Amino acid sequence: MRTIALNVMQESIEIAYSTNNNEPPFRQFMITYNPDQAIGNNLEKIKVVLAGLPIDAAILTNSLEYDFSDTVIGINHQRIDIGLALTNMLNIPVVCQRDVEENGLKAAAEKKRRYNEWHLDYYGEYQKKRNYGQEAMLTVGNGYLGLRGAYVEARADDDNYPGTYVAGVYNQLTTKIGDRDVTNEDLVNMPNAQFLTFGVDHQPPFKIVSRDIQDIYRSLDLKHGTLTTMMRVQLSTGHVLNVTTTKMANMQDWHQYAIKYTLTPVNFSGSIQIYSEIDGDVTNGNVDRYQDFDQHHIDITGMSAHGNEMYLAGETKTSHIEFTVGANLSSDQPTDGEIQVTNDDKHIRQVLSTEVTAGQTYAYTKNVVIYTSLETTEEQPMAAASEALGKASFKQTKKQSLAYWKSTWDNFDIQIDNDITSQKLTRVNLFHTMVSAAANESGELDASVGARGLHGEAYRGHVFWDEMFVLPFYSLHFPKLAKQLLLYRYRRLDAAKDYAKSENYDGAMYPWQSGETGDEQSQFVHLNPITHTWDPDNSRLQRHVSLAIAYNIVTYVNVAGDKKFMRQYGLEMLLNIAKFWLSTVTFDKKADRYSIPHVMGPDEFHENYPNSDEPGLTNNAYTNIMVAWLFNVLSTLRKEMKAADFKAIAEKSAFDEKSLTKMTDVSHKLKLDINDNGIIGQFEGYFKLPSMNFDNYRRKYGDISRIDRILKAEGKTPDAYQVAKQADTLMSYYTLSIDEVGHILGQLGYQLPKEYLTKNIQYYLNRTTHGSTLSRIVYSVLTEMDDNMDQSWSLFSTALFSDYYDIQGGTTAEGIHLGVMGATLMIETRNYGGVDSLGPQLEIHPHLPAKWQRLHFKQLIRGHWFEFTITHHQISVKTDVKATIQVLGQPVALTPDQETVCDY
Repeated sequence: MRTIALNVMQESIEIAYSTNNNEPPFRQFMITYNPDQAIGNNLEKIKVVLAGLPIDAAILTNSLEYDFSDTVIGINHQRIDIGLALTNMLNIPVVCQRDVEENGLKAAAEKKRRYNEWHLDYYGEYQKKRNYGQEAMLTVGNGYLGLRGAYVEARADDDNYPGTYVAGVYNQLTTKIGDRDVTNEDLVNMPNAQFLTFGVDHQPPFKIVSRDIQDIYRSLDLKHGTLTTMMRVQLSTGHVLNVTTTKMANMQDWHQYAIKYTLTPVNFSGSIQIYSEIDGDVTNGNVDRYQDFDQHHIDITGMSAHGNEMYLAGETKTSHIEFTVGANLSSDQPTDGEIQVTNDDKHIRQVLSTEVTAGQTYAYTKNVVIYTSLETTEEQPMAAASEALGKASFKQTKKQSLAYWKSTWDNFDIQIDNDITSQKLTRVNLFHTMVSAAANESGELDASVGARGLHGEAYRGHVFWDEMFVLPFYSLHFPKLAKQLLLYRYRRLDAAKDYAKSENYDGAMYPWQSGETGDEQSQFVHLNPITHTWDPDNSRLQRHVSLAIAYNIVTYVNVAGDKKFMRQYGLEMLLNIAKFWLSTVTFDKKADRYSIPHVMGPDEFHENYPNSDEPGLTNNAYTNIMVAWLFNVLSTLRKEMKAADFKAIAEKSAFDEKSLTKMTDVSHKLKLDINDNGIIGQFEGYFKLPSMNFDNYRRKYGDISRIDRILKAEGKTPDAYQVAKQADTLMSYYTLSIDEVGHILGQLGYQLPKEYLTKNIQYYLNRTTHGSTLSRIVYSVLTEMDDNMDQSWSLFSTALFSDYYDIQGGTTAEGIHLGVMGATLMIETRNYGGVDSLGPQLEIHPHLPAKWQRLHFKQLIRGHWFEFTITHHQISVKTDVKATIQVLGQPVALTPDQETVCDY
């Protein structure tokens, strides 16, 4: 193995490079520590001096060893887990000298590699948005509830936010802003029942205060679904304790989560008090820019306690969703008397005392149940909570959750060889897809996945088009779950019809932001954080959300083979969405072309034409192409389905022969704005807008990803420039294949020159600021299609890192970006692995990144599991059914239960 050995001293780091398992000869390097620079900047010098040298592992010769990590070092009076830092920087395992001496270099490196690929770790205490972001990344949950990865001892403040969210629990409040009554619907922050802390000898309870914390380490075990926090605390009184907290969401009995709290008094004997609370004095306070609004969403209606159990009941203020939160507290050690219970208007607290001896460890468990009137229809939430809490235990939660995660990882794991960082972050994304949605598979919830999961309060917990970026992944692994997410939309079909009618359209127009009932939750104004003024918000004009829903329906049916769903639900939604789009078009007899006015594309920088009194834009390219696609899909379904079935659903949807005829006509005559060079205009009139000098703005402002806010602060508008927040014009190439889009362009009567796609990609990349994390996702796919793997990899890796490094400067603090997480998984398998299973026939055309040696994953396609292994020169496929697939454009027959290997 090629190694570096690091000896960290007070003012420098000595590095010895070896190409022979840390044996001579060595190349020696010295890095001088600059105390005026941050630790990270100093460590970056390691990467610089080692540039060009291949490295397989790093060895720390003088690390500080703790129970939680053996790669901590001290430098300039600060401690850092240099193992985490170097693994992120160099993508190698970092081991300590002792482990090498005891187990050998190869075994030590392999053990650390496996650990890194299954754990998300943070060392040290962080403040403000940075800690908020880590809490989001460390969230545990099960799709019914999400529990932010806050310290259990913390209350909501500038540095900590112990939020708890339950799928579908929304509430609306109205606030007077100036002379305007503004109504907002929010996913409600529920009472904080994870609160646990301790006190010594009946002194005030411990709080999260930096001066009292010597060390702190948080580790999310992705494989087993557990979050462990390890603290070494020294109180102002001199008492020293080791405190370990383990949190798990129950993945089977999804109303429950459990906490194990262990304390070891290091230098004293005496008494310890454990304080357990259900805190009902909570608001929605996770997002700064929402704080001008009323955020008090719940009323507490009752409390009770008996034995080791306590309960807090309440109701949301206007949606009147009743809820009960119950918790019990127990210890595996003898306690000093009974549990004491106190309460006030919004809190209920248990106190348990234990006599302790220095050096011994004492364990306590807290089990929590949450029930609401949304899903608890057979009995009252209090009765359900009481019954469940009587049976709940940490041991049972652990047993059930470990079984769930074992089965789930066997189903959906994506294995990447030779890239620790991509492997870890891929598993982080996989984990959070289930934290956000798993319980929906039960069919007992009426909810979908919000753009920020159950991890924070950005976008007010609403459901957007982001479903489109994650639902294909669910369809390929958990089709029952995908079906339930689509049924959330079906149950709101009437609301979509009402919305269309209110805007003088026919059919069903789904809202840009959807919550409890499916009405439009987008605002008419939003706060500009640069100017602190309220700007108009026309994002509701992003009618393409209905096309995303149509795409999700078609994708699910193709992948799952669920034709019954299409008959019962899907076709009705598709026809009503098509009916809406037919009602939007205008016809120019002279040009013999249809246009779609008053819309916005995915690029939210352009809401309308400059100096225009009319809202929206005309002939957004993505919208028009996807409308033509939808109409083609319906034409195909009409031919493939039984005539009686199609007729019955068409009649139910009031979609008559006249509509079918018009649909066919529109699908051949929609207008696009294409210039002489074959560049597709984002919308009609786009080429009349001036371009921008991005370099000037970067020199002046640095980060210009949200240049819309910068321009408005300057008294300008992004509507007046060729600038885009995210991929828009070429979005259809993300959802459809190049051939499908090409067919639609030809069907519309447009013939584009050779190399048009390459030119279009670079044209729009040069005009895009990537103000949305989804932008890099789409352009990564586009550049991969264009055989530009360097650029694709750069965009993909930035997207993969986006929440881990919070590249948007604080947005992860408000919740993870679920669409990006789901989309990275699809890029890995569909684009880089080359396995396109979303269409009627499975096709494989690998495009593996250079640094990946092997990619392995499974997919459930039309009821059968397919197992794929992709290397740079070989494709292996195994399934349990006789099938013919396309590999590099050639048919390949598969024999059941036999591995088929193709060289390429």
